[in-house]
Amino acid sequence: MKANEKILTGIKQTLETGDRITIDLREASALTGSGSGVGGQTFFDDVFAAFRYANPYRLGARQIKTANMSDVQFVAKTGNAANSTNPWGYVFTPNSGSPNINTSIWQLPTRVITAQMPIRTAVLSDVNGLNNELIEDLMMEFAQLEGASMGLNNDQAGSTTTSTGGIYGLRGLNSYPGAAGAVSAFGSSGTAITNGRHTIATVGATVAGLSKSTLSEMRLALPGQYWNSPTTAWMMHPSAIDVLTKAVSAGNVPYFMETGTNNGGAVVNVFGWPVIPNPYLDAWTATGSISIYLADWAKFLTIADVEEMTVQAMEQTAPGFVTMFAEKRMVSTVRDPFAGVRLIAT
Repeated sequence: MKANEKILTGIKQTLETGDRITIDLREASALTGSGSGVGGQTFFDDVFAAFRYANPYRLGARQIKTANMSDVQFVAKTGNAANSTNPWGYVFTPNSGSPNINTSIWQLPTRVITAQMPIRTAVLSDVNGLNNELIEDLMMEFAQLEGASMGLNNDQAGSTTTSTGGIYGLRGLNSYPGAAGAVSAFGSSGTAITNGRHTIATVGATVAGLSKSTLSEMRLALPGQYWNSPTTAWMMHPSAIDVLTKAVSAGNVPYFMETGTNNGGAVVNVFGWPVIPNPYLDAWTATGSISIYLADWAKFLTIADVEEMTVQAMEQTAPGFVTMFAEKRMVSTVRDPFAGVRLIAT
């Protein structure tokens, strides 16, 4: 039956019965040759999105869930309770530690990431799996955004136009104080946005001086109590990894070989700790670049996710379209500044 005959038959049937009629206009002819539009219709394969680089900080960082709160406060016990002059015996000397026991607090507001996606309703019905793929890719996109903000954002300056958030983004690792030669220390105590900016122990090296000996200095700057933790690892920008793969000794022998009993690949492990590529750090290209961290990540960095995440489809925003709205809120902070060290180009 021809297409116009199918349409006329359908119209006649709905006039007689009043029912809704579905008219199938698909061709049923056999294939008559090759080429687009010959003997069939277009088949939509399952939709997919290009794979994104998720947030590498979540590989080792301490992650907690918070209720639907606007702020998260962190408290650290600092100082010593024992009498550092003579702690042996029963002499009661209150608060005689060196330094004396104290607490340090800092408070950060939860930050929000939002996204809006307008989608044609016709496309949703035509493309296989589009709905699920949109949500999955959106989650990966959020992971990219939070990773960049965790590493590079300065929450003390900037505006809403900055891609990492500025004053509305997370407190990025690279924005914490600490020039070459700095030692770890807790930041000021209080609930203002300027509090809790800890000093991170920092090793300096020239842009041309990135080598195995430089990484050894970083290792020595990390206190020994953090060395045996299962979450102790390096995080390096890919450009820094590339420089290290080319680093050679005075005898022109590469410091990091492609094969070996301990490596199994160039710069996969350094001094027994795994190396995690992290593009959300500075590229090792110029003075001031912060491209490498060595940390016990479960103690060094805490990520607090608000328990509720919103994903909502809105059908009345425009005719023929569904708008997907998503919202996620979170906080990230250096929790123990003594648990990590970093390298800066001088």
